[in-house]
Amino acid sequence: MTRYAQIIGTGAFVPERIVTNAEIDEILGVSTADWLVENVGIRERRWMTPDQTTSDLIVGAARAALERASIGAEDLDLIIVSTDTPDYLSPSTSVVVQHKLGAGNAGCYDVNSACAGWVTALDQGARYVATDPEMRHILVAGGYGMSRFLDLSDKRTANLFADGAGAVVLGAGDKPGFLASKLLAKGAYHDALGIYTGGAFRPCTPENLQTFGPPRVQFVKKFPKTFNTEYWPRLIRAALAKAGLTVDDVGLFLFTQLNLRTIEQMMDVLGQPLEKTHWVMDKWGYTGSPCVAMALDDAVRQGRGPDPGDVVLFCASGGGISMAVSVWQWTARG
Repeated sequence: MTRYAQIIGTGAFVPERIVTNAEIDEILGVSTADWLVENVGIRERRWMTPDQTTSDLIVGAARAALERASIGAEDLDLIIVSTDTPDYLSPSTSVVVQHKLGAGNAGCYDVNSACAGWVTALDQGARYVATDPEMRHILVAGGYGMSRFLDLSDKRTANLFADGAGAVVLGAGDKPGFLASKLLAKGAYHDALGIYTGGAFRPCTPENLQTFGPPRVQFVKKFPKTFNTEYWPRLIRAALAKAGLTVDDVGLFLFTQLNLRTIEQMMDVLGQPLEKTHWVMDKWGYTGSPCVAMALDDAVRQGRGPDPGDVVLFCASGGGISMAVSVWQWTARG
């Protein structure tokens, strides 16, 4: 019998601490609140408390996804974690998640494809399920703890980035779930946005810390303003063509949750009504890699779809520039 990868449970988690635009303005000493709402759509975000870390957020999302899938942590065969704010440079954050979850039967590895990482990891998980009969249940989770890497004097970053996690549980079924995907990168922009201190390129030596400061997220050079609206439609149509579909067949579009205005533009470019997408950056800020999974879970829990049989399309991009699109037919149990 043909095995198909299906999404059988979703979960999301955000820290309790709410940071409003007004609080950000007080921290920065300048007013960015009106600009944020008008140009980006962010009204508030969540930041971790000092005793929390990225793996804690992922565990919260994972537990919610496991509960929705009606399985236990011991039923997981593989844990794939997408993050570019790991607990440690080494070992992987996924092994920390395995330990905290009590998922002792699961293999583990991390994926770092910046903010396209969760959609990339989802693609990998789907292929494991489809090709390996021993892979019955796979947790694909993303975590973002970027508040730990903010320069709170930089108004280009301190007001955008937030913390959170999202997850899905994949299982095998006899009806198609995963349909197609498409990955792309433009490595010429690898030095445009990122955390450039703390790795092998620029280790945390006293000299580097004095010259460049501690590891922090920063915009080093500008991206083309139309980058996403130029490349996303190509990726989307290419992935859909693999599945024999068009944009009109998609019931729910879920995009990287950085900028609501970009999402509105994308739906216009694709000729699709805004009701066929969902966003969470207004209340949770920009949560990087897991933001697409978080938007999915939020839509599910609000009863905004997807319905059984609907086509769901995930589209994400991030530093690098890395991009990924994944197309699914919705089969989750609830």
